Amino acid sequence: MCGWTDLPADLSDTAALDRLAAALPAGAPVISSDLLRARQTAAALARGRPRLPDDPALREMHFGAWEGRTHADVEAENPTLIRRFWETPGPVAPPDGESWDRLAARVDAAADRLAAEAAHRGGDVIVVAHFGPILSQIARARAIPPQEAFAQPVRHLSLTRLRRDDRWSEECADQVI
Repeated sequence: MCGWTDLPADLSDTAALDRLAAALPAGAPVISSDLLRARQTAAALARGRPRLPDDPALREMHFGAWEGRTHADVEAENPTLIRRFWETPGPVAPPDGESWDRLAARVDAAADRLAAEAAHRGGDVIVVAHFGPILSQIARARAIPPQEAFAQPVRHLSLTRLRRDDRWSEECADQVI
């Protein structure tokens, strides 16, 4: 489980990076979480777009004592807790880690702030984030519970486009360009 563990990005698929960068709004500022893999991906996609300061509120879920461990190892140690964590997400958190509810609240606040800033500028913002934060915003836009959101894939270098008018809505999710 790789939440706040600061690992580098795999940016070896330069053709996919080129296609994704071309599909992003020209001139829109780029922001990412402060984790290395997001910062490196944002830098690879910016291509002359303005770069906003990294935002720790966009980090992946913090897996606490489960960080850097495999699902199988954690399940062997505490099968009940890890089952509750994945099957009934919400207030359940790993030891010394973050629950889905805390992740969603953190990312909701950041997304609302970024949307308000983008609306003030009259444009878009490109957010480079992680699986958990992206799923939290898909769940919000679709008004679905986290259990349903967990069924949504989020592939590496995929595009999810959300819009905020009077409410959040989804234009696309997990689109590979």
